[in-house]
Amino acid sequence: MSYTALYRKFRPTKFSEIVGQEHITRTLKNQIIANRVGHAYLLTGGRGTGKTSAAKILARAINCLNPKDGEPCNECEICKAAIQGSLTDIVEMDAASNNSVEDIRSIREEVNFLPTLAKYRVYIIDEVHMLSVGAFNALLKTLEEPPKHVKFILATTEPQKLPATILSRCQRFDYKKISPEDIKSRLEFICKESSISITEEALKTISILAEGAMRDALSILERCVQEGEDEINDDMVKDLVGIPKVEYINKIVDNVIKCNVEETLRNIDIVIKDGKDLNNLIWEIIKYVKDVLVYKSSGSLDLYNVDEQNSIKEISEKTSKERLLDIIYSLSELANDLKMTTQKTIMLEVGIMKLCISKDVPNNKLMNTDFREGSGENNSTSNMQENSGNRNPINGTQNEMYTNTVNSNNELEKKVRQLETKLEKISNFIVNSPNGGINSNTYEKSNTVKKINSKNIHSGATSIVTNENPTGKKAEGWDNLVRGLKESGKIMLYTNLMNTTATEINDMTVGIVFKNGITPFGRSILDKPESVNELSKLVSMEYGKPMQIKYVDAKKQEETRDIASELSEEIGMPINVIEE
Repeated sequence: MSYTALYRKFRPTKFSEIVGQEHITRTLKNQIIANRVGHAYLLTGGRGTGKTSAAKILARAINCLNPKDGEPCNECEICKAAIQGSLTDIVEMDAASNNSVEDIRSIREEVNFLPTLAKYRVYIIDEVHMLSVGAFNALLKTLEEPPKHVKFILATTEPQKLPATILSRCQRFDYKKISPEDIKSRLEFICKESSISITEEALKTISILAEGAMRDALSILERCVQEGEDEINDDMVKDLVGIPKVEYINKIVDNVIKCNVEETLRNIDIVIKDGKDLNNLIWEIIKYVKDVLVYKSSGSLDLYNVDEQNSIKEISEKTSKERLLDIIYSLSELANDLKMTTQKTIMLEVGIMKLCISKDVPNNKLMNTDFREGSGENNSTSNMQENSGNRNPINGTQNEMYTNTVNSNNELEKKVRQLETKLEKISNFIVNSPNGGINSNTYEKSNTVKKINSKNIHSGATSIVTNENPTGKKAEGWDNLVRGLKESGKIMLYTNLMNTTATEINDMTVGIVFKNGITPFGRSILDKPESVNELSKLVSMEYGKPMQIKYVDAKKQEETRDIASELSEEIGMPINVIEE
């Protein structure tokens, strides 16, 4: 005898067996009792919520010879034939694989024939959103005015993909996600009927993992049954679906709150070596931190046992709501970043290390260090000083090295803050300067300070990178081009381009260099699209190929170098101005 999957074996055969959709089953039963069955139904909702089961029950109920309170009897010849799949008057079609115009045309031809045994010929079209545009058009007329003996039941998970003309011709029923309580109750019934031994915690976990889909819950339960254990417990369920154990998630979150990098990475390494998916790990941490936040706000949790709730309580007392929110947002960004890289483990470890730099911890030390409450003094450093008389030489040397490292980090952080302040002044000076650069493609101000290379900050150097380079090969014929502007009557352009030179920035761009800077009035003239187009056209004609132009303010560049030199002297770090 062939094996039957649990979700098929326990598929609902009556409306009363459909879980969590009473608002729909009640309406359908009332229509059948009142003999007011519509000609077309549209059942929408997430996977595993009972759409196809309801469609099959409805098809049997309207054809049943002995219906009872709107339910099919499942005992008459019509119901038995429909359950066995031998009744030709109930046609089930999967639109995902039968989505062409020809498939729908065959239905249009068949609807003209009377049913063979049943009262109605019923067409159940599953995943109807997969039909092609032509197929929808072919279905439209038949769906609007079908023969009296024909009923259509459409089911889909994506109703937004259906044409409005189809939607308007159907009675629509939206299936909601099934609650964990309803799923748990149904699982208890199935386990009892199938003699499956399972713990209460495992049932609760499966009902939550199903995320509102009864079929997913049964699939998880079936995988657990196939393990062959005497009893299904919570750990088995989590292990099969790849969820890290709560104790490891607790340790990871606890050490992140404590800013203990070493222990955090050690626990993450244990989870990774256990074969858990990194994306699952991140989202489990996010959900756990969310639960800590909920507990801190409301003081109650349903999913966890007493010991786990005590652990959550301890974590919630160590941190603030703002810190927990910051961790959730940072981990969500990290989950998105993992999708864009092949080095997922490295990205995860670096992201977790960044989380350990707590805003609440003085000096942002990446160390497992105890701090005195209300001050920035390091307890371990104080203890070293107090016990300096009876420490051994090895520990004393290590402590001195640690103290020197902390002091060095403090000095470095101070310099970095000074550098950031000065660089912000430089950026504001250049961006707000009336002599800012112009890009001929966008006619917008280009920031002279495009980026700050901070990779070398810790090695004692930084660079300011500009996007203007007037040092290329001198463009020939520029003087003649400027004189041509005067002769052609373009006096305003000619006046502003006097005493300028032109250099080739690259094989596609010519830079117009203003040695004495660009005045605000001159900028207003040069910024005009007609001025840029005219100069680009003349330069392109001179070179015999399409060329772009770029205005270069040499005076502003010199001022930038002077400020960078002054900044370098103030903070004691070399700063290189790189033109690209």
